[in-house]
Amino acid sequence: MKAAPTIRDLCGVVWAICGLLLPTAAVAAETAKYLGPSVVVAAKDAKTLYVAYADAQQIAWVELPGGSVARRVDVPAEPAGMVLSPDGSKLIVTCAAPKSTVVVIDAVSGTATTTIPAGHTAMGPAITPDGRRLYVSNRFDNDVSVIDLVTGKEQTRIKMVREPVAAVVTPDGQWVLVANFLPNAKTDAIYGPQVSSIVTFINTKTNETTAIELQNGTHSLRSMRLSPDGKYAYVTHILSNFDLLTSQLDQGWMNINAISVIDVAQRKLINTVGLDETFLGSGNPWGVDLTADGKWICVSHAGSHQLSVVQAEAALGSLVHLYISPLAGAIPDDPRMGTSPQRRIDLPGKGPRGLAVVGSKVYVAEYFSDTLAVVDLEGEGDDQTRSIALGPKPVLTVRRQGQLLFNDATICYQHWQSCGSCHPDGRSDVLNWDLLNDGVGNFKNTKSLLLAHKTPPAMSEAVRPTAEAAVRAGLEHILFAYRPEHEAVALDEYIKSLTPVPSPHLVDGRLSPAAERGKKLFAAHRVGCHRCHPSPLYTDLKMHDVGTRGKYEYKDLFDTPTLIEVWRTAPYLHDGRYIEIKELIVEGKHGISSSRLESLSEQEIDDLVEFVLSL
Repeated sequence: MKAAPTIRDLCGVVWAICGLLLPTAAVAAETAKYLGPSVVVAAKDAKTLYVAYADAQQIAWVELPGGSVARRVDVPAEPAGMVLSPDGSKLIVTCAAPKSTVVVIDAVSGTATTTIPAGHTAMGPAITPDGRRLYVSNRFDNDVSVIDLVTGKEQTRIKMVREPVAAVVTPDGQWVLVANFLPNAKTDAIYGPQVSSIVTFINTKTNETTAIELQNGTHSLRSMRLSPDGKYAYVTHILSNFDLLTSQLDQGWMNINAISVIDVAQRKLINTVGLDETFLGSGNPWGVDLTADGKWICVSHAGSHQLSVVQAEAALGSLVHLYISPLAGAIPDDPRMGTSPQRRIDLPGKGPRGLAVVGSKVYVAEYFSDTLAVVDLEGEGDDQTRSIALGPKPVLTVRRQGQLLFNDATICYQHWQSCGSCHPDGRSDVLNWDLLNDGVGNFKNTKSLLLAHKTPPAMSEAVRPTAEAAVRAGLEHILFAYRPEHEAVALDEYIKSLTPVPSPHLVDGRLSPAAERGKKLFAAHRVGCHRCHPSPLYTDLKMHDVGTRGKYEYKDLFDTPTLIEVWRTAPYLHDGRYIEIKELIVEGKHGISSSRLESLSEQEIDDLVEFVLSL
């Protein structure tokens, strides 16, 4: 007979609801005050821009050249991607949610004509030249949906490497290129295997895939575009020198902001272009597009609030001062080269993301300002940029100010990086870093900041007693900046507002039968995972010796991390030595003695893993 729940059990449930679910509603209510423009697509006649409002969950029709908003259309969830049909008659929007929706909208009237189910957090849609097939990146399902737009049905799913976020289709329709946001590799060995995000090539006839590795240390891929002739693909990202001591920032010592150039025919990386200057970084590259003649590449920098304009011919690798080294930081500009083949333009707003090039004009969505920046590539000085207000000027709450600061590289010494460079979306770049706060040579994997303020201490070795202390230390020792206390308070409020994303292992928001069985095992005496990872936070907030001290470690004890959202935080342990939870349990015997592990069947181990990955 099942025991009746105790008062303690009921309190635990109430605490979980109050602590984890209520902030979601509060943040959603606050976010509704903002538009959050993030994606821009230009109509075929260049008379209209379609702008996706991430926070307002709307699509706006912006008339050119004046910039008046002619129409706003609601969509069912965050519009995380848009693409026009080849004839320009339909606007296809991916609406990101645990159960995403693809909405097909009449590009003139704004009427939704078709809705199609998609995977977890759908984004980055790409359409074939004949307009018949749509490829949708399901970020947290780690796959791509192939959708028949004639029937409105999904044909198949194609497995990706990790968190696909952007895609393009070649002009001949033969290949789909998909940008995977994060690396999927163990990180415990210094100078070990390649740790980089992947660009996946999909053969549209066979659905077979080919993985193209980018430079070691590449992560946080955001956007991708093809050259007008389809010969080259350009993808924005950060390139981290994670093998180096974090003793300085100069010349890209920690993070370089870059685009990589891929030869489509050869399916080969041919160059990685640093977008920084020798003593001035350009934090967090995001959107990318090219001029119609293919001569110029335009890249928005969400952290430094700028637009880079790069000579496409130079980006192919012909100029030495565009070369960068992931071992030595950015090589200084070569004085012999004369005029630089790239320039950076300050934008009027904050948080530039998606962009579209229309003739000589570049239109950039400025997320935090609720504006569009307009840059005239043929203009100069004060006449080169202007701003289009998409709504009333937003009044930023403390939390919103914190979100802006978290992603703002201009508060960093020389603008090289923001908090979001190592903690994209408040989570982890999945790399190992030697932060020098716990000795030298003992690299630690970047931790997600989700629930950081509720699960002290901070850092794997509890170097900081609280998340508040870690925020202030991060400003000083990672951004190399001295900032006022009110900014640290705002950062705290933003990090506190982070809420768990529902696991892709859930079935209709609930545990699967396997996960239900695993839940019982998790709390069973013969397994005992709950002793160190009790609900609702799935951590006892204590330090434990679980036999994971490495060769260069100074201590035996490590902080017990929360297991909430562990499905997206690989690699595992403080040094990233395991890429899968099952590997952690079976090979690492993490928290389970050999005798207890041997008592578990293969099915029981799989059930236990399924429960943990469902949290």
